[in-house]
Amino acid sequence: MLEGVRKAVERLLKGSGAYEKAVDQFVRDIQRELLKADVNVRLVFDLSRRVRERALREEPPPGVSRREWLVKILYEELVSLFGGESEPEWRPRKTPWVMMLVGVQGSGKTTTAGKLALYYGRRGYKVGLVSTDTYRPGAYDQLKRLAEQAGAMFYGERSGDPVEIAYRGVKELASRGAEVIIVDTAGRHGEGEEEKLIEEMRLMAKRIKPDEVVLVMDAAMGQRAGKLAERFHKAAPLTSIIVTKMDGTARGGGALSAVAATGARVKFIGTGEKLEELELFNPRRFVARIMGMGDIEGLLDRVKTAMAAQDLEEAADDILKGRVNMRVIYRQLKALRKLGPLSKVLQMLPLAPLPAKVTEEAASLGEEKIRKWMAIIESMTYEELDNPEIIDRRRMRRIALGSGTTVEDVKELLAYYKALKAMAKRMRRDRRLLRRLGIDAG
Repeated sequence: MLEGVRKAVERLLKGSGAYEKAVDQFVRDIQRELLKADVNVRLVFDLSRRVRERALREEPPPGVSRREWLVKILYEELVSLFGGESEPEWRPRKTPWVMMLVGVQGSGKTTTAGKLALYYGRRGYKVGLVSTDTYRPGAYDQLKRLAEQAGAMFYGERSGDPVEIAYRGVKELASRGAEVIIVDTAGRHGEGEEEKLIEEMRLMAKRIKPDEVVLVMDAAMGQRAGKLAERFHKAAPLTSIIVTKMDGTARGGGALSAVAATGARVKFIGTGEKLEELELFNPRRFVARIMGMGDIEGLLDRVKTAMAAQDLEEAADDILKGRVNMRVIYRQLKALRKLGPLSKVLQMLPLAPLPAKVTEEAASLGEEKIRKWMAIIESMTYEELDNPEIIDRRRMRRIALGSGTTVEDVKELLAYYKALKAMAKRMRRDRRLLRRLGIDAG
Protein backbone atom coordinates (compact mmCIF):
# COMPACT_ATOMS: atom_id res chain seq x y z
CA MET A 1 0.00 0.00 0.00
CA LEU A 2 2.78 2.44 0.95
CA GLU A 3 4.66 2.37 -2.34
CA GLY A 4 1.54 2.28 -4.54
CA VAL A 5 -0.10 5.32 -2.91
CA ARG A 6 3.16 7.29 -3.00
CA LYS A 7 3.56 6.60 -6.71
CA ALA A 8 -0.05 7.63 -7.39
CA VAL A 9 0.56 10.94 -5.58
CA GLU A 10 3.81 11.51 -7.52
CA ARG A 11 2.11 10.81 -10.88
CA LEU A 12 -0.70 13.22 -10.04
CA LEU A 13 1.61 16.09 -9.02
CA LYS A 14 3.99 15.64 -11.97
CA GLY A 15 1.24 15.04 -14.54
CA SER A 16 -0.37 17.45 -16.98
CA GLY A 17 -3.55 17.53 -19.05
CA ALA A 18 -7.21 17.91 -18.18
CA TYR A 19 -7.86 18.09 -14.43
CA GLU A 20 -11.08 16.02 -14.56
CA LYS A 21 -9.24 13.12 -16.26
CA ALA A 22 -6.43 13.40 -13.73
CA VAL A 23 -8.98 13.15 -10.87
CA ASP A 24 -10.54 10.00 -12.36
CA GLN A 25 -7.14 8.35 -12.87
CA PHE A 26 -5.95 9.29 -9.38
CA VAL A 27 -9.11 7.95 -7.74
CA ARG A 28 -8.77 4.65 -9.69
CA ASP A 29 -5.11 4.35 -8.59
CA ILE A 30 -6.02 4.91 -4.93
CA GLN A 31 -8.95 2.46 -5.13
CA ARG A 32 -6.64 -0.24 -6.50
CA GLU A 33 -4.02 0.27 -3.76
CA LEU A 34 -6.56 0.31 -0.91
CA LEU A 35 -8.29 -2.84 -2.19
CA LYS A 36 -4.90 -4.57 -2.52
CA ALA A 37 -4.29 -3.62 1.13
CA ASP A 38 -7.58 -5.31 2.11
CA VAL A 39 -9.47 -2.18 3.08
CA ASN A 40 -13.18 -3.01 3.04
CA VAL A 41 -14.68 -2.64 -0.48
CA ARG A 42 -17.61 -0.47 0.66
CA LEU A 43 -15.28 1.85 2.56
CA VAL A 44 -13.01 2.18 -0.48
CA PHE A 45 -15.87 3.19 -2.77
CA ASP A 46 -17.38 5.57 -0.20
CA LEU A 47 -13.99 7.24 0.20
CA SER A 48 -13.51 7.38 -3.60
CA ARG A 49 -16.88 9.06 -4.05
CA ARG A 50 -16.12 11.71 -1.41
CA VAL A 51 -12.67 12.43 -2.85
CA ARG A 52 -14.03 12.78 -6.40
CA GLU A 53 -16.94 15.03 -5.32
CA ARG A 54 -14.73 17.31 -3.25
CA ALA A 55 -12.03 17.45 -5.95
CA LEU A 56 -14.50 18.69 -8.58
CA ARG A 57 -16.44 21.00 -6.25
CA GLU A 58 -13.85 22.73 -4.04
CA GLU A 59 -11.63 25.61 -5.12
CA PRO A 60 -8.11 25.78 -3.66
CA PRO A 61 -6.80 29.00 -2.07
CA PRO A 62 -4.47 31.26 -4.09
CA GLY A 63 -0.99 29.79 -4.48
CA VAL A 64 -2.17 26.18 -4.37
CA SER A 65 -2.80 24.17 -7.54
CA ARG A 66 -5.90 22.02 -7.95
CA ARG A 67 -3.71 18.90 -8.08
CA GLU A 68 -2.07 19.82 -4.77
CA TRP A 69 -5.52 20.47 -3.30
CA LEU A 70 -6.61 16.99 -4.45
CA VAL A 71 -3.71 15.45 -2.50
CA LYS A 72 -4.85 17.39 0.59
CA ILE A 73 -8.42 16.09 0.09
CA LEU A 74 -7.17 12.49 -0.05
CA TYR A 75 -5.06 13.06 3.06
CA GLU A 76 -8.06 14.38 5.02
CA GLU A 77 -10.34 11.54 3.90
CA LEU A 78 -7.77 8.85 4.78
CA VAL A 79 -7.15 10.41 8.20
CA SER A 80 -10.91 10.39 8.78
CA LEU A 81 -11.12 6.74 7.66
CA PHE A 82 -8.45 5.70 10.17
CA GLY A 83 -9.92 7.48 13.17
CA GLY A 84 -9.53 11.26 12.89
CA GLU A 85 -6.92 13.90 13.60
CA SER A 86 -5.96 13.21 17.20
CA GLU A 87 -4.12 10.37 18.90
CA PRO A 88 -6.28 8.10 21.09
CA GLU A 89 -6.13 8.66 24.84
CA TRP A 90 -3.92 6.02 26.49
CA ARG A 91 -4.07 7.26 30.10
CA PRO A 92 -6.38 5.35 32.48
CA ARG A 93 -9.33 7.46 33.61
CA LYS A 94 -9.35 5.69 36.99
CA THR A 95 -7.47 3.00 38.90
CA PRO A 96 -7.45 0.10 38.80
CA TRP A 97 -8.05 0.24 35.02
CA VAL A 98 -8.99 -3.18 33.64
CA MET A 99 -8.21 -3.98 30.00
CA MET A 100 -9.54 -7.22 28.56
CA LEU A 101 -7.75 -8.37 25.39
CA VAL A 102 -9.77 -10.44 22.89
CA GLY A 103 -9.09 -11.93 19.47
CA VAL A 104 -8.58 -15.17 17.56
CA GLN A 105 -5.61 -17.51 17.99
CA GLY A 106 -2.42 -16.24 16.37
CA SER A 107 -3.37 -12.57 16.51
CA GLY A 108 -0.61 -11.85 19.04
CA LYS A 109 -2.69 -11.22 22.17
CA THR A 110 -0.24 -12.65 24.69
CA THR A 111 2.77 -10.79 23.26
CA THR A 112 0.64 -7.63 23.09
CA ALA A 113 -0.29 -8.05 26.77
CA GLY A 114 3.43 -8.03 27.60
CA LYS A 115 4.00 -4.97 25.40
CA LEU A 116 1.16 -3.09 27.09
CA ALA A 117 2.60 -3.99 30.51
CA LEU A 118 5.95 -2.48 29.52
CA TYR A 119 4.30 0.59 27.90
CA TYR A 120 2.26 1.46 31.01
CA GLY A 121 5.03 0.44 33.42
CA ARG A 122 7.46 2.86 31.77
CA ARG A 123 4.91 5.62 32.29
CA GLY A 124 4.82 5.10 36.04
CA TYR A 125 1.86 2.73 36.46
CA LYS A 126 1.87 -0.47 38.52
CA VAL A 127 0.76 -3.14 36.05
CA GLY A 128 -0.65 -6.63 36.56
CA LEU A 129 -1.15 -9.38 33.95
CA VAL A 130 -3.81 -12.09 34.21
CA SER A 131 -3.54 -15.33 32.21
CA THR A 132 -6.93 -16.99 31.51
CA ASP A 133 -5.91 -19.17 28.55
CA THR A 134 -6.23 -22.75 29.82
CA TYR A 135 -6.46 -24.24 26.29
CA ARG A 136 -3.12 -23.41 24.69
CA PRO A 137 -0.12 -25.31 26.08
CA GLY A 138 2.49 -22.85 27.24
CA ALA A 139 0.18 -19.81 27.42
CA TYR A 140 0.54 -19.55 31.22
CA ASP A 141 4.35 -19.80 31.11
CA GLN A 142 4.64 -17.37 28.19
CA LEU A 143 2.63 -14.63 29.92
CA LYS A 144 4.44 -15.19 33.23
CA ARG A 145 7.80 -14.76 31.46
CA LEU A 146 6.58 -11.60 29.71
CA ALA A 147 5.36 -10.19 33.05
CA GLU A 148 8.85 -10.72 34.52
CA GLN A 149 10.49 -9.02 31.52
CA ALA A 150 8.12 -6.05 31.76
CA GLY A 151 8.41 -5.77 35.56
CA ALA A 152 4.69 -6.46 36.02
CA MET A 153 2.74 -8.48 38.61
CA PHE A 154 1.25 -11.79 37.42
CA TYR A 155 -1.75 -13.99 38.18
CA GLY A 156 -2.74 -17.19 36.46
CA GLU A 157 -4.09 -20.71 36.91
CA ARG A 158 -3.16 -23.62 34.64
CA SER A 159 -6.66 -25.11 34.62
CA GLY A 160 -10.23 -24.23 35.56
CA ASP A 161 -13.00 -21.93 34.33
CA PRO A 162 -11.39 -18.97 32.45
CA VAL A 163 -14.22 -16.62 33.51
CA GLU A 164 -13.65 -17.31 37.21
CA ILE A 165 -9.85 -17.19 36.78
CA ALA A 166 -10.24 -13.72 35.29
CA TYR A 167 -12.45 -12.63 38.19
CA ARG A 168 -10.03 -13.96 40.83
CA GLY A 169 -7.04 -12.48 38.98
CA VAL A 170 -8.49 -8.97 38.75
CA LYS A 171 -9.50 -9.06 42.41
CA GLU A 172 -6.09 -10.36 43.55
CA LEU A 173 -4.01 -7.88 41.53
CA ALA A 174 -6.19 -4.95 42.59
CA SER A 175 -5.60 -5.90 46.23
CA ARG A 176 -1.84 -5.86 45.52
CA GLY A 177 -2.02 -2.27 44.24
CA ALA A 178 -2.12 -2.82 40.46
CA GLU A 179 -3.23 0.37 38.68
CA VAL A 180 -3.53 -1.19 35.21
CA ILE A 181 -4.73 -4.81 34.96
CA ILE A 182 -4.45 -6.53 31.58
CA VAL A 183 -6.48 -9.73 31.12
CA ASP A 184 -5.15 -12.04 28.39
CA THR A 185 -7.92 -14.29 27.03
CA ALA A 186 -7.83 -17.48 24.95
CA GLY A 187 -8.01 -17.53 21.16
CA ARG A 188 -9.24 -20.47 19.09
CA HIS A 189 -9.49 -21.44 15.43
CA GLY A 190 -11.55 -24.09 13.70
CA GLU A 191 -15.14 -24.94 12.89
CA GLY A 192 -17.43 -23.70 15.64
CA GLU A 193 -14.52 -22.64 17.85
CA GLU A 194 -14.95 -18.92 17.29
CA GLU A 195 -18.54 -19.12 18.56
CA LYS A 196 -17.29 -20.68 21.80
CA LEU A 197 -14.58 -18.04 22.06
CA ILE A 198 -17.06 -15.18 21.61
CA GLU A 199 -19.48 -16.66 24.16
CA GLU A 200 -16.65 -17.02 26.69
CA MET A 201 -15.68 -13.42 26.04
CA ARG A 202 -19.27 -12.26 26.63
CA LEU A 203 -19.47 -14.11 29.97
CA MET A 204 -16.05 -12.85 31.07
CA ALA A 205 -16.91 -9.24 30.26
CA LYS A 206 -20.12 -9.58 32.23
CA ARG A 207 -18.23 -11.06 35.21
CA ILE A 208 -15.22 -8.73 35.47
CA LYS A 209 -16.80 -5.57 33.96
CA PRO A 210 -13.62 -4.34 32.21
CA ASP A 211 -13.06 -0.64 31.63
CA GLU A 212 -11.79 -1.40 28.17
CA VAL A 213 -12.38 -4.30 25.76
CA VAL A 214 -9.48 -4.36 23.29
CA LEU A 215 -9.65 -6.34 20.05
CA VAL A 216 -6.17 -7.54 19.00
CA MET A 217 -5.98 -8.12 15.24
CA ASP A 218 -3.29 -9.41 12.91
CA ALA A 219 -2.47 -6.83 10.20
CA ALA A 220 -2.69 -9.56 7.53
CA MET A 221 -6.19 -10.69 8.49
CA GLY A 222 -7.72 -9.08 5.40
CA GLN A 223 -11.36 -8.58 4.46
CA ARG A 224 -12.54 -10.96 7.21
CA ALA A 225 -11.39 -8.45 9.84
CA GLY A 226 -14.46 -6.22 9.67
CA LYS A 227 -16.95 -9.07 10.04
CA LEU A 228 -15.01 -10.61 12.91
CA ALA A 229 -14.81 -7.23 14.67
CA GLU A 230 -18.59 -6.86 14.36
CA ARG A 231 -19.17 -10.28 15.94
CA PHE A 232 -16.89 -9.50 18.88
CA HIS A 233 -18.50 -6.09 19.24
CA LYS A 234 -21.98 -7.62 19.58
CA ALA A 235 -20.80 -9.88 22.40
CA ALA A 236 -19.02 -7.14 24.36
CA PRO A 237 -18.77 -3.61 22.94
CA LEU A 238 -15.21 -2.96 21.83
CA THR A 239 -13.61 0.26 23.00
CA SER A 240 -10.31 0.04 21.13
CA ILE A 241 -8.29 -2.01 18.65
CA ILE A 242 -4.62 -2.99 18.55
CA VAL A 243 -3.19 -4.00 15.17
CA THR A 244 -0.22 -6.37 15.40
CA LYS A 245 2.52 -7.30 12.90
CA MET A 246 2.43 -3.96 11.10
CA ASP A 247 6.16 -4.34 10.40
CA GLY A 248 6.11 -7.40 8.18
CA THR A 249 3.29 -6.75 5.74
CA ALA A 250 2.32 -4.14 3.17
CA ARG A 251 -1.32 -4.95 3.92
CA GLY A 252 -3.20 -4.10 7.09
CA GLY A 253 -6.11 -2.19 5.61
CA GLY A 254 -8.57 -4.88 6.69
CA ALA A 255 -7.66 -4.58 10.35
CA LEU A 256 -7.46 -0.81 10.20
CA SER A 257 -10.86 -0.48 8.54
CA ALA A 258 -12.42 -2.53 11.35
CA VAL A 259 -12.81 0.83 13.09
CA ALA A 260 -15.69 1.57 10.74
CA ALA A 261 -17.43 -1.70 11.61
CA THR A 262 -17.38 -1.11 15.37
CA GLY A 263 -16.85 2.57 16.06
CA ALA A 264 -13.81 1.57 18.15
CA ARG A 265 -10.53 3.35 17.42
CA VAL A 266 -7.17 1.82 16.63
CA LYS A 267 -5.24 2.63 19.81
CA PHE A 268 -1.85 0.97 19.34
CA ILE A 269 0.04 -0.79 16.57
CA GLY A 270 2.65 -3.49 17.05
CA THR A 271 5.71 -2.86 14.90
CA GLY A 272 7.89 -5.86 15.81
CA GLU A 273 8.40 -8.81 18.15
CA LYS A 274 10.28 -6.96 20.92
CA LEU A 275 8.36 -5.78 23.98
CA GLU A 276 9.16 -2.13 23.31
CA GLU A 277 7.87 -2.32 19.73
CA LEU A 278 4.40 -0.94 20.43
CA GLU A 279 3.41 2.59 19.45
CA LEU A 280 0.36 4.77 19.97
CA PHE A 281 -1.52 4.93 16.69
CA ASN A 282 -1.63 8.40 15.16
CA PRO A 283 -3.88 8.49 12.04
CA ARG A 284 -2.28 11.69 10.79
CA ARG A 285 1.28 10.33 10.97
CA PHE A 286 0.19 6.97 9.57
CA VAL A 287 -1.44 8.56 6.51
CA ALA A 288 1.52 10.90 6.01
CA ARG A 289 3.76 7.81 6.03
CA ILE A 290 1.56 6.09 3.43
CA MET A 291 1.61 9.12 1.15
CA GLY A 292 5.31 9.91 1.45
CA MET A 293 6.16 11.63 4.74
CA GLY A 294 8.47 14.44 3.67
CA ASP A 295 6.66 15.48 0.51
CA ILE A 296 3.15 15.35 1.94
CA GLU A 297 4.03 17.28 5.12
CA GLY A 298 5.69 20.04 3.11
CA LEU A 299 2.73 20.26 0.76
CA LEU A 300 0.21 20.29 3.61
CA ASP A 301 2.15 23.01 5.43
CA ARG A 302 2.10 25.11 2.26
CA VAL A 303 -1.64 24.56 1.77
CA LYS A 304 -2.33 25.40 5.41
CA THR A 305 -0.28 28.59 5.09
CA ALA A 306 -2.06 29.61 1.89
CA MET A 307 -5.48 29.02 3.48
CA ALA A 308 -4.55 30.98 6.61
CA ALA A 309 -3.11 33.82 4.50
CA GLN A 310 -6.36 33.93 2.54
CA ASP A 311 -8.38 34.08 5.79
CA LEU A 312 -6.12 36.85 7.07
CA GLU A 313 -6.44 38.75 3.80
CA GLU A 314 -10.24 38.53 3.98
CA ALA A 315 -10.20 39.75 7.59
CA ALA A 316 -7.91 42.64 6.61
CA ASP A 317 -10.21 43.47 3.71
CA ASP A 318 -13.21 43.59 6.08
CA ILE A 319 -11.28 45.93 8.38
CA LEU A 320 -10.28 48.23 5.50
CA LYS A 321 -13.94 48.42 4.45
CA GLY A 322 -15.00 49.30 7.98
CA ARG A 323 -16.61 45.95 8.81
CA VAL A 324 -15.05 45.54 12.25
CA ASN A 325 -16.57 43.27 14.90
CA MET A 326 -15.43 40.37 17.08
CA ARG A 327 -16.15 37.81 14.34
CA VAL A 328 -13.64 39.55 12.06
CA ILE A 329 -11.06 39.78 14.86
CA TYR A 330 -11.56 36.07 15.67
CA ARG A 331 -10.91 35.14 12.03
CA GLN A 332 -7.82 37.33 12.08
CA LEU A 333 -6.51 35.73 15.30
CA LYS A 334 -7.21 32.19 14.08
CA ALA A 335 -5.27 32.83 10.86
CA LEU A 336 -2.39 34.43 12.77
CA ARG A 337 -2.02 31.34 14.98
CA LYS A 338 -1.54 29.13 11.92
CA LEU A 339 0.95 31.37 10.16
CA GLY A 340 3.73 31.82 12.69
CA PRO A 341 5.94 34.94 12.98
CA LEU A 342 3.60 37.88 12.43
CA SER A 343 6.22 40.23 11.01
CA LYS A 344 6.49 37.84 8.03
CA VAL A 345 2.73 37.33 7.84
CA LEU A 346 2.04 41.02 7.33
CA GLN A 347 4.47 41.08 4.39
CA MET A 348 2.51 38.29 2.68
CA LEU A 349 -0.74 40.21 2.34
CA PRO A 350 -1.40 41.53 -1.19
CA LEU A 351 -2.97 44.73 0.15
CA ALA A 352 -1.89 48.31 0.52
CA PRO A 353 0.65 48.52 3.40
CA LEU A 354 -0.99 48.91 6.79
CA PRO A 355 0.04 51.81 9.04
CA ALA A 356 3.21 51.20 11.06
CA LYS A 357 1.32 51.44 14.38
CA VAL A 358 -1.09 48.66 13.35
CA THR A 359 1.79 46.52 12.07
CA GLU A 360 3.61 46.90 15.40
CA GLU A 361 0.46 46.09 17.40
CA ALA A 362 -0.24 42.95 15.36
CA ALA A 363 3.38 41.79 15.55
CA SER A 364 3.27 42.11 19.35
CA LEU A 365 0.42 39.59 19.60
CA GLY A 366 2.17 36.59 21.10
CA GLU A 367 0.77 33.05 21.14
CA GLU A 368 -0.43 33.36 24.75
CA LYS A 369 -2.32 36.59 24.10
CA ILE A 370 -3.92 35.19 20.92
CA ARG A 371 -5.03 32.09 22.86
CA LYS A 372 -6.59 34.24 25.61
CA TRP A 373 -8.35 36.56 23.18
CA MET A 374 -9.79 33.66 21.18
CA ALA A 375 -11.12 32.10 24.43
CA ILE A 376 -12.68 35.46 25.35
CA ILE A 377 -14.41 35.80 21.96
CA GLU A 378 -15.68 32.19 22.20
CA SER A 379 -17.39 33.15 25.48
CA MET A 380 -19.36 36.04 23.94
CA THR A 381 -23.00 35.96 22.87
CA TYR A 382 -23.97 36.46 19.21
CA GLU A 383 -25.12 39.99 20.06
CA GLU A 384 -21.77 40.82 21.68
CA LEU A 385 -19.85 39.40 18.70
CA ASP A 386 -21.70 41.67 16.28
CA ASN A 387 -21.84 44.73 18.52
CA PRO A 388 -18.98 44.78 21.08
CA GLU A 389 -19.98 48.30 22.25
CA ILE A 390 -22.70 46.75 24.45
CA ILE A 391 -20.12 44.95 26.62
CA ASP A 392 -20.25 46.66 30.02
CA ARG A 393 -18.53 45.77 33.32
CA ARG A 394 -21.14 43.11 34.17
CA ARG A 395 -20.74 41.42 30.78
CA MET A 396 -16.95 41.63 31.11
CA ARG A 397 -17.08 39.69 34.39
CA ARG A 398 -19.28 36.99 32.81
CA ILE A 399 -17.04 36.69 29.74
CA ALA A 400 -13.87 36.53 31.87
CA LEU A 401 -15.37 33.80 34.04
CA GLY A 402 -16.51 31.79 31.02
CA SER A 403 -13.14 32.03 29.26
CA GLY A 404 -10.86 31.43 32.24
CA THR A 405 -9.31 34.91 31.88
CA THR A 406 -9.47 38.19 33.80
CA VAL A 407 -11.54 41.32 33.34
CA GLU A 408 -8.27 43.11 32.45
CA ASP A 409 -7.74 40.64 29.58
CA VAL A 410 -11.25 41.38 28.29
CA LYS A 411 -10.59 45.13 28.56
CA GLU A 412 -7.36 44.74 26.59
CA LEU A 413 -9.17 42.93 23.76
CA LEU A 414 -11.91 45.60 23.69
CA ALA A 415 -9.22 48.31 23.53
CA TYR A 416 -7.68 46.50 20.53
CA TYR A 417 -11.11 46.34 18.89
CA LYS A 418 -11.67 50.08 19.41
CA ALA A 419 -8.21 50.94 18.04
CA LEU A 420 -8.80 48.72 15.01
CA LYS A 421 -12.20 50.29 14.39
CA ALA A 422 -10.81 53.83 14.69
CA MET A 423 -7.94 52.95 12.35
CA ALA A 424 -10.37 51.47 9.80
CA LYS A 425 -12.50 54.62 9.96
CA ARG A 426 -9.46 56.84 9.34
CA MET A 427 -8.25 54.68 6.47
CA ARG A 428 -11.68 54.66 4.85
CA ARG A 429 -11.85 58.46 5.11
CA ASP A 430 -8.33 58.84 3.69
CA ARG A 431 -9.11 56.48 0.77
CA ARG A 432 -12.24 58.52 -0.10
CA LEU A 433 -10.16 61.70 -0.08
CA LEU A 434 -7.53 60.15 -2.36
CA ARG A 435 -10.19 58.94 -4.78
CA ARG A 436 -11.69 62.45 -4.95
CA LEU A 437 -8.22 63.76 -5.78
CA GLY A 438 -7.93 61.17 -8.56
CA ILE A 439 -5.18 59.17 -6.79
CA ASP A 440 -5.36 55.35 -6.91
CA ALA A 441 -5.35 54.15 -3.28
CA GLY A 442 -5.31 50.42 -4.14
